[in-house]
This record gives sequence, C-alpha cells and structure tokens, in this order.
Amino acid sequence: MPVAEPVFGNIGSSKRLKRFSLGGKTKVQGQWLLYCMVHNLEKVSRYGEVV
Repeated sequence: MPVAEPVFGNIGSSKRLKRFSLGGKTKVQGQWLLYCMVHNLEKVSRYGEVV
C-alpha cells in the first residue's frame, strides 16, 4: 500500500519509526520533532541549501 506523504513513508520505513518509545504528549512531540529534524538535515546534506 503506497503512503500518501513521502515524508511519513521515509520516517516510517527508512528510520523505522513504527511507534513512539516515549509516553506523554510532550515527550512524543519532542521525539517527532527530532525525527523531522533528521529528515530535513538529510535533505540539506543531499541537495544543498534551498533558498
């Protein structure tokens, strides 16, 4: 089944995030932000800075 958003597909399959390892809304938000930051840093390192 294809994923509608490539970002969610990348984080789910490449980063292997199937479920959060922390509990509580604040901790889950922090963990999600870290995964998003890693995703964006990989994009910048791969393609360079986009203005």
